[in-house]
Amino acid sequence: MATAARLASRVLPSRVLPSRPTRSRRSRLAARAASSSPDDDPSPPRPAYDRAVHAIVVGGSSGMGKAAALECVKRGGSVLIASRSRAKLERARAELASTLGLDPDEAAARVALDVVDASDEASVEAFFSRVAPGEYNALIVSAADRAVHGAFLDLPTSSVREFVDSKFWGAYHCAKHGAPALADGGAVVLFSGVLGRRPGVNCSPLAICNGAVEALARTLALELGPRLRVNAFSPGFVDTERFDHMDPERREAMLESTGRSLPLRRVGEAADAGLALHFLAQSAYTTGTVLDCDGGHQVRQYADAGGDPMRRAQKD
Repeated sequence: MATAARLASRVLPSRVLPSRPTRSRRSRLAARAASSSPDDDPSPPRPAYDRAVHAIVVGGSSGMGKAAALECVKRGGSVLIASRSRAKLERARAELASTLGLDPDEAAARVALDVVDASDEASVEAFFSRVAPGEYNALIVSAADRAVHGAFLDLPTSSVREFVDSKFWGAYHCAKHGAPALADGGAVVLFSGVLGRRPGVNCSPLAICNGAVEALARTLALELGPRLRVNAFSPGFVDTERFDHMDPERREAMLESTGRSLPLRRVGEAADAGLALHFLAQSAYTTGTVLDCDGGHQVRQYADAGGDPMRRAQKD
């Protein structure tokens, strides 16, 4: 009872669900449909700039996806975080609860979790079948396997296919099966990356996937609008767990060298991405675009090969 009282006193914002038309409104809509040509655009949802973001975050157990989940909950919303590992999801929920000061009941109510393999369409379809239609108004897809690097002529095609299955087809599966579950006026945010338009040596798999994701986002903005908005989020170098597999000294040297070459003189943090992702999930007049959150990477001046530890390592 005490826990319920505390929850009630905080007056958590309710989730935005699509309204059900009244009988008279249904009649008007039917008459309008009968008098309209097939080429007429549907009536767009009214903007709701003040509504909280209730987001499904596929890849929300770590890195930038987890940072997006944090921003959504911190700003009055709720999230369903999903990944392949339930253990990682449980740790992520505990971390979010600790950061935001949520008690166990609040954490369970506002940070739901479920397991899904985004590269497996059957898994994705089953996952979204468990989501109540209209319960969430945003879908953020950050899930991807570790990037594959290496010379184009030397990389095993099988390794590249596995990465494409994860980063591109994962986004495709989630958009296809997740979009119908979102509330009207909602948003889909797909992850691309800086290497799609500013390619690097030994990074062809990332360039391929990022370009494909951006093309998909623009196309879906046309097909799913005006009911939903669709955008791509393009991060640059962001210091997250995805670099934890590297030798610590090489990792620090890479991040320091990259930071020196950027206009802001630093690499990004997960929190930088979280704020930008929340913007794309909430902004009612942003669709069909690519948001660069990269510290100016698109205009960076590349470090000299002699002083760049990544390029020097390739020659050693």
